[in-house]
Amino acid sequence: MTKRTIDYYTNLGLLKVERSASNYRYYDKEMIERIHWIEEQKKLGKCLEEIYSLLGPTKEEPEEIDIQDIRLQMRKLEHDVTVLMEHLDDKERQKLRKKVSPESVALMQSLLLILNN
Repeated sequence: MTKRTIDYYTNLGLLKVERSASNYRYYDKEMIERIHWIEEQKKLGKCLEEIYSLLGPTKEEPEEIDIQDIRLQMRKLEHDVTVLMEHLDDKERQKLRKKVSPESVALMQSLLLILNN
């Protein structure tokens, strides 16, 4: 079976993909067995619609939030903003500050408080 076929089955909801820390896809034993079962059903002459109705879609589980990853991303963003601000003159800085709404600032502060606890 090709990668493209597995991706297609995943997009249809027949398979559930897991991701490694380096964002590689991997499939657990249950999904490997499901792939074999799908292939057997195709050999028996069933179309994917029939297989889908027999098997049903996989239930998507909510992703866990990786706080450490969010912290790292926020630090990188903070660094990028600092570097950007250093390259702007006073007039450009003031103009940029006016474009950030008070709601955005409050949201960012709330997120920082949550992440630092």
